[in-house]
Amino acid sequence: MLAVFIPEDKISEIKNIVDIVDIISDIVLLKKVGRNYVGLCPFHTEKTPSFTVSPEKQIFYCFGCGTGGNVFNFLMNHDGLSFFETAKMLANRYGIEIPAQTMSPEQKRRISERESLFAANKQAMDFFKHSLLSDTGGKIALEYLEKRGIEKDNITKFNLGFVPAGWDNLINYFSKKNISHELVEKSGLIIKRKSKNGFYDRFRNRIIFPIFDVSKQVLGFGGRVMDDSLPKYLNSPETPVYNKSRSLYGLHIAKEHCRASETVYIVEGYFDLLALHQHGILNSVATLGTSLTQAHVRILRGFVGKNGRFILVYDSDEAGIKAAERSIKVFDKAYVNAQILVLSEGYDPDSYLFEFGYKSFMDAASKAKSIIPFLIDSAVKKYGLFVEGKIRIISDLKQPLANINDSVERSLYIKELAEIIGIDEAAVMEKVRIVSGNKSIKANKDPSDKMRDKNLMLKGNRLERRIIAMMLQFPEILPEIITRKILDRFENKFLSSIGQLVLKQRDKEGLRDELHDVSTRGNGLISDIINSIDDREQRSIVASLSIGEDQWIRAGCLKLLSQFESIRNRQEKTLLQKIRAAEESNDHGLLLELLKKKQIQVRKNPELGG
Repeated sequence: MLAVFIPEDKISEIKNIVDIVDIISDIVLLKKVGRNYVGLCPFHTEKTPSFTVSPEKQIFYCFGCGTGGNVFNFLMNHDGLSFFETAKMLANRYGIEIPAQTMSPEQKRRISERESLFAANKQAMDFFKHSLLSDTGGKIALEYLEKRGIEKDNITKFNLGFVPAGWDNLINYFSKKNISHELVEKSGLIIKRKSKNGFYDRFRNRIIFPIFDVSKQVLGFGGRVMDDSLPKYLNSPETPVYNKSRSLYGLHIAKEHCRASETVYIVEGYFDLLALHQHGILNSVATLGTSLTQAHVRILRGFVGKNGRFILVYDSDEAGIKAAERSIKVFDKAYVNAQILVLSEGYDPDSYLFEFGYKSFMDAASKAKSIIPFLIDSAVKKYGLFVEGKIRIISDLKQPLANINDSVERSLYIKELAEIIGIDEAAVMEKVRIVSGNKSIKANKDPSDKMRDKNLMLKGNRLERRIIAMMLQFPEILPEIITRKILDRFENKFLSSIGQLVLKQRDKEGLRDELHDVSTRGNGLISDIINSIDDREQRSIVASLSIGEDQWIRAGCLKLLSQFESIRNRQEKTLLQKIRAAEESNDHGLLLELLKKKQIQVRKNPELGG
């Protein structure tokens, strides 16, 4: 069971304090709709929000991909953590102490390692900051930052630091603190020598940029030289806490501004990002030595929402073109409104802002083009509209056009390109069809539609699902379920097992006939049932049946149960009539089959055997 490692009272304490809406709002832009909140699912890409959070029941469910559960399941799925790691993280956030002796050795090791890595990164950041602001060697770095126009407020806000020249500054620092070299190596701060005899510092004589997650924990670092040495930039390697494909520089500061503006500016460099923030463009982030990934886009969509704008800022046409071509698949599958902003030749976002200022930058941003129009415009500028140029334009654009998932959008862009270069639309379509192998020229069904179809056909018939939903949402009816032995007459074993879980949890919590006293905030029955389920599919179905906003009243519930009993009675009567008919016609094969069905009914409901 999940609670083996944590006392039940601690789990209950966490559930009673934590608000699932607050936790998920750190990751997903939620809007109130009725009694629930909705947003774009962080677990799959979708055009229309189908991710629902119930503050009343403290659960979430996505009607698109079928993922559901409580706050523990959300963080476990999103962050890839174990139950214990999730509970420990929530406990730390809300100041709840979890006794260490309740951990298994493996849980203790994993938790200890993650916490130790975060602690080592925090200590390294403190060392870098002290080296910049207090050591004599830091004066040169401060002068460098000042020359680049970085103000002290930004230095403080982003916790910038400096590491002096030398091969063992950090090694000596951590040695004095009695922190093992093996742990510091695992954090990526030091590297084992090829001779295997000792270690050396990864970062030397560089400005240091700490990289934070949205919870403001230090994941890793970036470092930049102050001269022409190579490599100009150096980043932490992948570690158990740092994944560059999921991390964005400055997101911990930008997230609320992205949420408020429904727009995010994406740049490629640390100094570019600092320049944007210093000029008041706070809804901006930077990638970390990697191209924008689907994980990045999904994270950012959680903040800007379904109608949000992504503006990618580049310092040259060539860089913008390459990035646009790479980004089509990423953005198209994420249903994102992405635009490309290329600055004047010779300028990056950093130098452009310091020379021309905020207004000029925002004017340029207002003219940013969507990806395909940008590529068309760039190709026309590059090749011209002579015959050879038109051939090259189509050659360059056929693959990007083929990569567009939406058939209507693709057709519209093909039409636009044909009109601009003066070529028959069918000829352009044929070139795109050839490169795509015909596959992407057909209307593609949104992959989430298939998942949605699957979830619409939840296991069991509609009436049985409705009864389980009633049991979850209106627990006052549970004594009636027991008295009438409703679950014994269920045809679907899967749904019957969920119903038994509900009754088991009721008894466990001593609710019995006082279930109406369950907290209206939902930290009782439903969340506890979900917590007791190890099977992901079963957990998601419980969430889906719980999330509805049905207005249950006792009279309506009794009517539903009577309807169920009436249908079952008719079915049983019909079966007896069929048995008699089979006997009279001497149809032994059919009779045997019908008697087996009768035996199953009797096993479920012994009263039928009389």
